[in-house]
Amino acid sequence: MSIKIYVEGGGDTRDLKLRCRRGFSEFLRKSGLEGRMPRIVACGGRQSAYDDFCTALKKAGGDEFIVLLVDSEDAVAAGGDGPWSHLKVRDNWDKPATATDDNVHLMVWCMEAWFVADRETLAAFFGQQFNANALPAREDVENISKPDLYAGFENATRTCKKGKYGKGRHSFDILAQIDPAKVMAASPYARRLINTLRVNA
Repeated sequence: MSIKIYVEGGGDTRDLKLRCRRGFSEFLRKSGLEGRMPRIVACGGRQSAYDDFCTALKKAGGDEFIVLLVDSEDAVAAGGDGPWSHLKVRDNWDKPATATDDNVHLMVWCMEAWFVADRETLAAFFGQQFNANALPAREDVENISKPDLYAGFENATRTCKKGKYGKGRHSFDILAQIDPAKVMAASPYARRLINTLRVNA
């Protein structure tokens, strides 16, 4: 089974898309998928990711597993009907007729929630001036809002030699370095993604 993951991220430049693919590939390799790696398709904006996913799903053969991976952007309702229900409410995206819940996965609220699950790697990445205490303290990382995550990263990196945290400038390099085991322990949606890929790879 070959897997393609249509990812929100990478912006509009070739360099950022390359870094996006590398970051996700390295993260997934370390999660136990080496030797059966999915192909990462960096789509830029979230609407482009959804549109590209829908097109790929229509064309997919029986030996292809197509995945959409996007930020949730907002809180996901507890006890709800899953990711498709959330995306219908938030983005008015319809679940394609041939899609199942296994085809869609969320980074809750956004990728930075994964990063705060591995503060040791963040400290090593940004160096001595990194202020870990400025990051949101709660361990249930999926319940930290996007504004709180961004404010925390800005304050934590304000005086770092690498500069303040930048979504494209730092995010994919950090993604490549964080520990998937720590992310999976802190993020049920990350754990769901990795487990789904392991089963279908």
